[in-house]
Amino acid sequence: MAAIDSAARVLVINVARIGDTLLITPALRALKQATPAGRLGVLAHPARREVLDGLPFIDELGAITAKTAWYRGHFQAPRWDVALVYGHDTPLIRYAARVAGRVVAFEQRDVDANNRLWKAVPTPAASMHAVLERLLLPAALDVETRDHRLAYTPSPSEIAGAQHWLSQQVGADKPIVGFQIASFPTKRYRDWPLERFVELGRRILGHYPGAHILVFGGDESRDAAQSLAQQLGSRVLPVAGRLPLRETAALMQRLDLYVGVDTGPTHLAGALGVPMVALYHCRHRGRYLAPLQHEKLRVIEHPANDTECSNTQPMSDITVDEVWHAVESSLNAL
Repeated sequence: MAAIDSAARVLVINVARIGDTLLITPALRALKQATPAGRLGVLAHPARREVLDGLPFIDELGAITAKTAWYRGHFQAPRWDVALVYGHDTPLIRYAARVAGRVVAFEQRDVDANNRLWKAVPTPAASMHAVLERLLLPAALDVETRDHRLAYTPSPSEIAGAQHWLSQQVGADKPIVGFQIASFPTKRYRDWPLERFVELGRRILGHYPGAHILVFGGDESRDAAQSLAQQLGSRVLPVAGRLPLRETAALMQRLDLYVGVDTGPTHLAGALGVPMVALYHCRHRGRYLAPLQHEKLRVIEHPANDTECSNTQPMSDITVDEVWHAVESSLNAL
C-alpha cells in the first residue's frame, strides 16, 4: 500500500453505462478529499460524461472510448501522477500508461495490460456491494471513505426548468410520483410487468386525489409509457424518450417518490436523494446495487433464493401488494 500525496494529480477512466458511471462517484469524492491541493481528472464515455457534469470534486472532465484511446497520448509527457482505470479495456490501460506515471486497475485478462499496471487489484472472490467494489481501487492508494452516497448535481437552470414544467403540467398538486417502468433491452428480465405498474398506479391515484405520475424511460419505453397513461388517465404524464438525460434528472429531483426497476435512472434517483422504492431481480440483488446511506429508500427484493435464481425467474413474483405497501408507507411519511 502507498499513500497518495495531497497534491497528486489523479486521473480516473471509467467508460460505462449511466448506473456504472454513478457508482464511481463515492470513489471520486474520496480521491479529491485525499488530494485537496492536487487535481482530479475524469474521462468517461462521451454519452455518459454529462452524468458527472457539475460535480464539485471533479476538476477536469472529458470523454474517451476504447477506440479513441488507441491514438491519444503518444506525443506528450505524462501529466498525471496516477491513473485509476475501471473495466477491462486494454486500449484504456495502454492510454493510461502513456499519460500517467503509475496505473492502478483490477487484474486484467490481457497479459500485456496487466504488465503495464503499477498495482493490479485482485477481483473480489465474493460478491460485495458495487460501490464498495469500486472503492477498492482508491484503497490501493490508501484512500478510504465512509461516505458511500452516490452524487449528481443538477444546474440551477435545469432546476428552474423542471419547476416551470411541473407548474405548467401539474400545478400545485401533490404527491408527484415517478415510475421507471423498464431496464435496458438486454436485461428485460429485470422489468416488472406493465400491468403491475398499471395496478399500482390505480391505487396511488385512488388513494391520493392530488397525485400525478410521471413515467420515465428511454425511447424504447415510449409506447409502454403511453399505454400506461391511456389506461390511467390524464393524471399520468408519459415523459419516456421525450427529454434529455439532465432535464429528466431535474424533474426526478422534484418527485415526492420514485418507483423503479434496477437500471441507470434508479441509480440517478439514489444520487438525487429522493424518496424511492426500488425493485431488484434475484440475479442483481439490491443488497449489492441499491443506493447506500439513503435514508428514504425501500428495497423490494425478488423472493427467489440464490440457488434457484436464473434470468427466467419472472419479476411478476413481486406482488403489487408488496410494492403498494412500500409506496403507501413512503408517501404517508412525507
